[in-house]
Amino acid sequence: MYLVYEYATRGSLAKALYGNSESNVENLIDWDARVRIVQGLAHAISYLHHDCSPPIVHRDISLNNVLLEGDFVSRLSDFGIARLLNPDSSNWTGVAGSYGYMAPELAFTMRVTEKCDVYSFGVVALETMMGRHPGELLDAVSAPSKALVDNEELLLKDVLDQRLLPPTGGISAAVDTVMRIALCCTKASPELRPTMRYVAQQLSVRTGGASLLDL
Repeated sequence: MYLVYEYATRGSLAKALYGNSESNVENLIDWDARVRIVQGLAHAISYLHHDCSPPIVHRDISLNNVLLEGDFVSRLSDFGIARLLNPDSSNWTGVAGSYGYMAPELAFTMRVTEKCDVYSFGVVALETMMGRHPGELLDAVSAPSKALVDNEELLLKDVLDQRLLPPTGGISAAVDTVMRIALCCTKASPELRPTMRYVAQQLSVRTGGASLLDL
C-alpha cells in the first residue's frame, strides 16, 4: 500500500523554520502563518483520532513530518509507524517516534494511546512559535519550585521566536492561545491532556486570555 501526496512546495515545517539564515528575516514564517499551521495540524490529528474507525495514532508527529503548501496549509505525512487502536487489545508497542517529541509515558508503559499524539502535537506547536525546541521551557514549567504565574510571565515575554517582532493585536491573542493550549498538551500525565478534538475546536475560535488552569 502506498500513500501519494500532492507536492508540498515549502517542504517540511523543519525546513521552513530552520532552513533560512537568521539574517534573512523577510523569509521567516510570520505569526499568522504559524498559527494557521498549528491549526491545520490540530485538525488533521483530530480527524485521525475521532473520525476514523478504528482511531489512528500517528506515533511520529514532528517538524519533519509536517509538510507545508505554498499558502502554509499544513499536511501530516509519514504514517510508517502509525497504529490502529483496537479496543479489544492492550495496544502495547515498542518505542518508536522522533526523539524529543515522544510522550514521556512511552518510556515506561509502552502503551500507545491518542494522548501520545497529543503530547507530540504540543511539542511541535511550541516549537513552531518559539523557533527552537521547547525542552528547556517544558522543564521549567514542570519544575515544582516554579509558580504558575512565573511560568506565564516566562511564556509571554521570553520564549517566542526572537527573530520576529512580537505579535500585536488579534494575532497576539491567537499566539498566546496556541502557547497555552500547547502547554496543556504537554502535561506529564496523559489523563490531564486535552483531546485533539477539543484542541482543534479551541484553536479554530482563536480565543485568548484563558487561564492555563481552565484548559
